[in-house]
This record gives sequence, structure tokens and C-alpha cells, in this order.
Amino acid sequence: MRLNAPTIFIFLISLVIALLALVPKFGVPIPHYFPNQEYWLAILAYAVLMIGNLVRGL
Repeated sequence: MRLNAPTIFIFLISLVIALLALVPKFGVPIPHYFPNQEYWLAILAYAVLMIGNLVRGL
């Protein structure tokens, strides 16, 4: 399997999603739309980064 470096755009999207998962841990309230929202946001951030590594030119 050949991996590629993600573009800066994909990396920044992943970083923003990961930061959204961390924000409630610092005391900033955000609305909860579904249970375990922080966990799923962190998983989504890693999934976006993984897709950026697997797909060429993304």
C-alpha cells in the first residue's frame, strides 16, 4: 500500500475538527447534538486525515 502526504487543506480540516473535540475539555460550552460528541469528532478528525493519506491528490 502506498501512502501519500495529505494536502495542507486536508490537514487543516482535520486539525479544526480535532480542536472542536478538545474545546469542551477546557470549559467552553458547545451544544451537544448527539451523545459522546467529543469522541466522534476525534474519530472523524482521524478518519479525514487517514483518507487524506490514502487518496492521492486530495
